Amino acid sequence: MRFENWLLTPDERGNPATRLDLRGPEPAAWSRGNAVRPLVHGAAYFAALLTAIRGQREGDLLFFTDWRGDPDEPLDGPGSEIGEVLCDAARRGVVVKGLIWRSHLDRLQFSEQENRHLGDEIEAAGGECLLDMRVRPGGAHHQKFVVLRHPGRAERDVAFVGGIDLCHSRRDDAAHGGDPRALRLAAAYGPRPPWHDVQLAIRGPAVGAVEATFRERWEDPSPLSRSPLSRLRQLVHHEDTRADPLPPQPPDPRPCGSHAVQLLRTYPARRHGYPFAPDGERSVARGYRKALDRARSLIYLEDQYLWSAEVVASFAHALSSRPDLLMTAVIPAHPDQDGRFTAPMNLLGRIEALRALRRAGGERFAVYSVENQAGTPVYVHAKVCVVDDVWAAVGSDNVNRRSWTHDSELGCSVVDETRDPREPRDPGGLGDGARPFARDLRLELSAEHLDREDTDTLLEPAAAFRAFAESAAALDAWHRGGRTGPRPPGRLRTYTTPTLSRTAAITSRPLQRLVADPDGRPRPLRRRAQY
Repeated sequence: MRFENWLLTPDERGNPATRLDLRGPEPAAWSRGNAVRPLVHGAAYFAALLTAIRGQREGDLLFFTDWRGDPDEPLDGPGSEIGEVLCDAARRGVVVKGLIWRSHLDRLQFSEQENRHLGDEIEAAGGECLLDMRVRPGGAHHQKFVVLRHPGRAERDVAFVGGIDLCHSRRDDAAHGGDPRALRLAAAYGPRPPWHDVQLAIRGPAVGAVEATFRERWEDPSPLSRSPLSRLRQLVHHEDTRADPLPPQPPDPRPCGSHAVQLLRTYPARRHGYPFAPDGERSVARGYRKALDRARSLIYLEDQYLWSAEVVASFAHALSSRPDLLMTAVIPAHPDQDGRFTAPMNLLGRIEALRALRRAGGERFAVYSVENQAGTPVYVHAKVCVVDDVWAAVGSDNVNRRSWTHDSELGCSVVDETRDPREPRDPGGLGDGARPFARDLRLELSAEHLDREDTDTLLEPAAAFRAFAESAAALDAWHRGGRTGPRPPGRLRTYTTPTLSRTAAITSRPLQRLVADPDGRPRPLRRRAQY
């Protein structure tokens, strides 16, 4: 495997200021010898996280970042609330450090109050949790990862990276009954919205790279906020605004698996730039575009948004230039908010993106939503892409302009060094061979959506593409027929592109560009449509 065919080189990352690519004896933009395990759904992730944290002892390190944190969210039943679990770790002598997005005002339905409460609990127990607003105007810290290090016991080191926040609504499972502690979404999702999501558990040298990402942000000497109002709140609430020094970073864990892992990140260009990314970083966008250049058989995508014709242009180019390429996308049936202004501005970017993809791929592009057995739509929050059963990416980043340019994001691309002996052995036809990690991830997700245990018939890309179409068609017909007779197996529904009136589209466009899906690139890159 020539990893440079699929993964970014240090120069291609486009951020010479980061320490990520300079951590080993030679510059390397990825690490080999990792063991990566996908944790599908919040319940699986939370249970694994709880076990890992409770196994830590005095002197171990626990670093985390989050978009939203709810201290009363159980990780695995009563007595496992995230706030108490982190506080228990701090009281045991674990070095607990957290960076949570400060957020905008709660009246905008974000999470300032919840994040402050989680930070207060951790600080009181002896840890340290900072509310970080070092973002562009209207931006967010959207990274969601936890790193656990064990000096002297490196075999226990693990990093969790993906799209799952430590907050309400995330603890769902494959049955998709929803989290009992639910956030309010659009009415279509009901009082307990079903939630589909993915996180990675990473062991091996890449754990050190995830920790280095945390340390870059933690050691940034700039103020946590430059807003006078935020500084006033810091004074009123006696908030911790200065990051204490961290213990030295332990050596990377030894190789323990067959997975090459590359961290992909987004940091925006800001007036007061990050010392570790003074012009921003857009390796998420660059990593996707490089992998899509090699797509030949099947792109499998799960995404919360799938917005912006400009962002999906790389997918559209792949479809239009390779007549045998197929693409399957799984997205939410409805936006998470159904307000008078929020719904149209959210739909506009999706309508334009789907129009571009259908124009490029025709019947080779298919898009679906998911429902549970009760017929309630499942909110797809996952951010997963698999290309030709070779390259897989999981992270906090969505396929939209905000994630690719404007907010902080962290994802992982994974390429398995092992070839998969199952046919077809080289679905892309470029000699790379199918790889077990990417293929098994696609099959696991597909098996859930299709209600299948046997996935051998899904190995061949065209057969998998047809299976999705046939399953969705059967369930669609059952609904049209009044839901009489046995419910067909599967959870997929054919996604119908919504429509907006010309007036709604025109009036929503400024909000969509400025609020829902802003651009965080330097102006020269915007003008050249580059990342």
